[in-house]
Parts: sequence; C-alpha cells; structure tokens
Amino acid sequence: MSLVLVLDDAERADAVLLRRCADDGTPQGQERVGRDRLPQVVASYEAARDDGAAPRWVWDDTARRYPPLLRAGVRVERCHDLRLCHAILRRSVLCAGSALADAAPGPWDEAAADEPPAVATLFDAAPETRGAPLDPAHELALQLDAVAGASAPGRLRLLLAAESTGALIAAEMRYDGMPWDVAAHDRLLTATLGERPRGGGRPARLEELAAQVRAALGRPSLNPDSQADLLGALRSAGLDVSSTRKGELRALDHPVVEPLLEYKKLSRLLSANGWAWMEQWVHDGRFRPDYVPGGVVTGRWATSGGGALQLPASVRAAVRSDPGRLLVVADAAQLEPRVLAAMSGDAAMAAAGRHADLYQGLVGAGIVETREQAKYAMLGAIYGATTGTSGALMPRLTRAYPDAIALVEAAARAGEHGDVVSTWLGRTSPRPAFADALRAASSEGAEADDVRAVRRRARDWGRFTRNFVVQGTAAEWALCWMASLRRRLRELDGRPHLVFFLHDEVMVHTPRQVADEVAAAVRDAAAEAGRLLFGAFPVDFAVSVSVVESYDQAD
Repeated sequence: MSLVLVLDDAERADAVLLRRCADDGTPQGQERVGRDRLPQVVASYEAARDDGAAPRWVWDDTARRYPPLLRAGVRVERCHDLRLCHAILRRSVLCAGSALADAAPGPWDEAAADEPPAVATLFDAAPETRGAPLDPAHELALQLDAVAGASAPGRLRLLLAAESTGALIAAEMRYDGMPWDVAAHDRLLTATLGERPRGGGRPARLEELAAQVRAALGRPSLNPDSQADLLGALRSAGLDVSSTRKGELRALDHPVVEPLLEYKKLSRLLSANGWAWMEQWVHDGRFRPDYVPGGVVTGRWATSGGGALQLPASVRAAVRSDPGRLLVVADAAQLEPRVLAAMSGDAAMAAAGRHADLYQGLVGAGIVETREQAKYAMLGAIYGATTGTSGALMPRLTRAYPDAIALVEAAARAGEHGDVVSTWLGRTSPRPAFADALRAASSEGAEADDVRAVRRRARDWGRFTRNFVVQGTAAEWALCWMASLRRRLRELDGRPHLVFFLHDEVMVHTPRQVADEVAAAVRDAAAEAGRLLFGAFPVDFAVSVSVVESYDQAD
C-alpha cells in the first residue's frame, strides 16, 4: 500500500494541513497538525512502513521542510519535491502541451528559481511570491497529469523520484556532516603556509613568495593579489600576456614564473580552504556544506556555500573517520563515456567499457595507441573539440563508434539550429537566446558581420547541447546510484551513511564491522542504476572502491 501525504501550510500560522491521497492524487482525507507535533506525526507514518504502508511526502521544498525534521530526529524514506519537479516538468519536451507546461509563469516558477533559506525551522511559513501563496495539492495534481500524459511517463517518473531523493540526501549529508579533523587541517596549513599570522596578513611562505615575485619583476611595492597591478607589472617586464591565468604563465620563460605560480596556488588554498574557511564551515568535527541539487542546468549539483565540490587534494588528509569507523570512497570510472555508449546503443563502445578502464579498452581495440590519446579523443567527442589532439583523433573514434558519435553530433546540430535537446530521462535544455538572431541572420539582406557573430554563438551553443545530453544523463545515473545506495545503507547495522558526493564520486562513513558490506552495496547500487536507466543493454558501470581511514588514502 502506498500513501501520498501532502504538507500544506499556506495561510496557517500554527498548523499544517496534512492531506492524504492515493498514488494518483485522489484525496482520501486530511488532518490538521500543530507545527510542534509535526515531527511526531511524520515519525508515526514512517514507522507504519513496517506494517506495509509506504508513505511518500509531498512538500514545496525539501531544503526547507526536511532539515527541521532531521534536527528533531526524524528521517523520511521518500518524498516528492514540488519545487525541483516543477522546474523539470515545466521545460521537458516529454510533457510538452500539458497544462503545467503551457501555463503562464506563476508562483511555482518563482519558487523554483529561488534558493531555500540556509536554516529552516518548523515554524517557517510556506514561501510566498508576489502575494500568491503556493498550493501544493493543486501543483501535485498538475504534475501528476503532466507525467501521465507524457510521451515517456516511466522515464519522467524515474527522474522525478531520483531528483527528489537527491534532495533528501543533500539535506541528510549537510545534517550529518563530513568527518573533519581540525587539528590535522591546521597542521597541513601550517606545514604548507607557515604559522597563521596574528592579526591578519600573509603567512610566512606566501610573504616569501611575494617578495620573490616583486624582485623578479623589479616592483618592490607590487601587490600580487591585485590582478590589474600584476598584469601591468608583467607587461612592464616585457612579457606579452593577456591574463594571469596559469596556462598562459607556464608558457613564459622568465624567473617570475615559478614563484608566481606557487604563490597563486598557495593563495588559493588560503582563501578557499584556509583557517577562516575552517572556522566558518567546520563545527563539532564536521564539515557541513550547502549542497544545491539540480543547481546546474544539466542536473548536476552545485553548492551555495562551503565549496564541497572543489575540495583540493592538499586538504583531504583532514577528512578522517571517527574512532571505530572507516570511510568507503567510491569513484565511477569514465562515467560519461559509458553513459554515451548506453544512450546510443553503441555495442562496440560498451564492449570497450567492459574493461575496468574504458580508455585502455580503446587502446586494446586498436583505435588509438595510448591511453592518453583515448582520453583526449573521448573528451573531444563529448565536449566538441575540433582542433588539437582531440580533433585529430575524432575520425578514428567516428569509424569505431558510429552510433555514439552520431548521438552527440545530432545534439550539437540541434543546438546550432536553436532547438532543445533532452537527457535520457527527459530533462530538457533551455532554449538559446540567439534563436531570433539566427532566423534574422538567415534572411535576405542580413549583414555579414551579424551572420558571422550569430553563427559563432550557434557553434558555441552546439557544443553546450552536445555535452548537455551526456553530462545530464550521467547526473541522472549518479542520482539513481545514490538513491539505491541510500536504501541499501539503511538496511545495514550501525547506520552507515553518505557524507559526500561529487558528480561521480561518493563517500560513506561506516562502522568498521560493516565496511565490506558497504563496499559491496556501492557496487551493487551502481549496477542497479545502470539497469534502471538502460535496462538490459550490456554496459558496465565500473566503480573503484577504497576503504580507508582518511580521504587522502583513497585511490
């Protein structure tokens, strides 16, 4: 038995209206629940799951509603996040023509564009936009109708379930936090930068490098943190540079290059993951960043604070398991090429992916000579490289894997023509802003400069749509992987739980005694994610798993 429970607190200061519905949204009753009793009521419904009931919570925003429940000690297994699902269904070509897709912009569109509050409480009212309260029950009905009438309803249902579960996981990871050893972090910073200066200023190592940069450029008063001053000093020294980017600096032959590159690297460490960052984001031995599910247009996650998606290798030794626990770190090998093979039904590419290293599989098949060439060729296919090593290798890849290359080429052509493209499960790209300009450039009498400019924009958009279908589908696979893993972890003793996610990598904090079971669950969940998306198509989603005490020990 499945029960849909819709939380609706519009215009109610002291209570929540809990609507009970069938899976198809048919009302089955309602009750008024005081806000102070809400965690207890939610917990009672979740406990009834053991008796055969399977509640699915429907609310406006998981990032707003779930953290207060977590703080009250209540966890839910399933939800439907109306904000995230609205954003998907509003744009998806699979449900084009639905009442939801064709409606004029309204409060749910504004809600989907807003970031939730960093800290939510049980007494937060439902968000309002331009004076119009959100109506969760009505929105749910529109979303269910849109899915029911979709051209591929099964795919959309899977996408919405995965997206909503991802929102639960994001909230749980922030609440549980990643284990972080502050003392170890301090030792790393001190060994790399020098002692933390009292009262501000640069650490000793940065100050030493700054002096070397000034001396090399003959500028005793230069502030190397000022991009404008640094660029001017480089040009005054006779160096032909247009920026201070690392790639451009490495090409120079000058004594300033080595100390400047080292300065930039260490300065980035200090600003992004230094002592001030640690004081802001690490508390009680836990790093708790703000994850944003669906924060990137392709469906990838982003962060609104903490920079969890950009943890450098230099600080990973500070990520240490608690006594009696271990970290299980897993990485999906060459995820995007494997996804491309499955999406396109390219059996030859799937066969190369049956090796643990797909790139080495290309070498073994005689398509390229080295693993490095294989990587360049595959990234060129996915990201649209037309020059350099990637461009030169594309003809070989096209001959070897015609179905896979045809899929990304078709996506690129669609983007260049101003059309939209979709991921495997139905997330659809935005329409390009240059569509009207493209039509105007094709008309008689168009200026040559305008034609060249719009064609350049079209080619750039084609590279975006080429990557959109692959990266977005990889993000869908990763969501299904995490959802399956979360379910499996709940069945193990000692509450092993997810503490980190980065596109194709997950980390679980687990009791030692079940670490091997967690490692097996990670691999089984990867295989299940592949079956959920691609059925019986024979593509392997290889996962490397490390069981370690600290993150830097992972392979």
